[in-house]
Amino acid sequence: MSNQKYVILNNGVEMPMVGIGTFQLGPDEAEASVTAALQSGYRLIDTANAYVNEKAVGRAVKKSGIDRKEIFLETKLWPAFYGQADAVERTLERLDTDYIDLLLLHQPAGNYIAGYRLMEKAYKAGKVRTIGLSNFTTAQMQEILDICEVKPAILQTELHPYSQEQELKAFLEKENMVIQAWYPLGHGDKKLMEEPVFSRLAKKYGKSNAQIILRWHIQAGNVVIPGSRNPDHIRANFDLFDFRLSDAEMTETEALNKNKRYYKNSFLKLKAYAKMRPPVDKQK
Repeated sequence: MSNQKYVILNNGVEMPMVGIGTFQLGPDEAEASVTAALQSGYRLIDTANAYVNEKAVGRAVKKSGIDRKEIFLETKLWPAFYGQADAVERTLERLDTDYIDLLLLHQPAGNYIAGYRLMEKAYKAGKVRTIGLSNFTTAQMQEILDICEVKPAILQTELHPYSQEQELKAFLEKENMVIQAWYPLGHGDKKLMEEPVFSRLAKKYGKSNAQIILRWHIQAGNVVIPGSRNPDHIRANFDLFDFRLSDAEMTETEALNKNKRYYKNSFLKLKAYAKMRPPVDKQK
């Protein structure tokens, strides 16, 4: 298995293109998954206040024995904490680290301008190396771009072969921002996973359908953070660097786009997110 690929962000920070996501993992599962990922060569770890597993992720990073500088640790501030002056400090405490490599606003809910100012302050103080946004639309990103002192480097959003977001990607390219895909495998949709093109390419390259999809993402410039509880899947999701899809195969995958998202934000959802307080202080 050869080495990770990296992308250079708009402030010069280098970010791995393949990471492990910890969405919907309890503390023990998150610790085990991150441990397995780090042992398999991953150096990008994604968590969030709302996942209530930051302490477990921090433990796995500490116990790994890998130099902290080699690990790219990212987390997301939840809307209920956008107005909390010490939200970043508390997040650092839970992760048991001196700095966060990438901090994102998790949702465009509540007072996200205040949340962004909080991140800018942390960035200027050296507590955060890069800042960005998650689940923001183009219009909401433009709001941030119009007022920011520190430009966001990343947008984390749903992205997979059925929802390729070409317009959004064009906007990000113009703004020199990188896209990071959650649900990179389409929420495990069997129809997507078993598309004939992926089955054929899997056979050709001696890989799984999931590995073909993840390889497509990397070549398309998408940072990916697939999550898994299964150590074999975790290892396989990183084994992507010993083959390359041809231009024709990339084009075949692009033709699968249906603009089909599995997750949709709504005014009511965002209103509920602004009020919801994850039990971050009760996590083990």
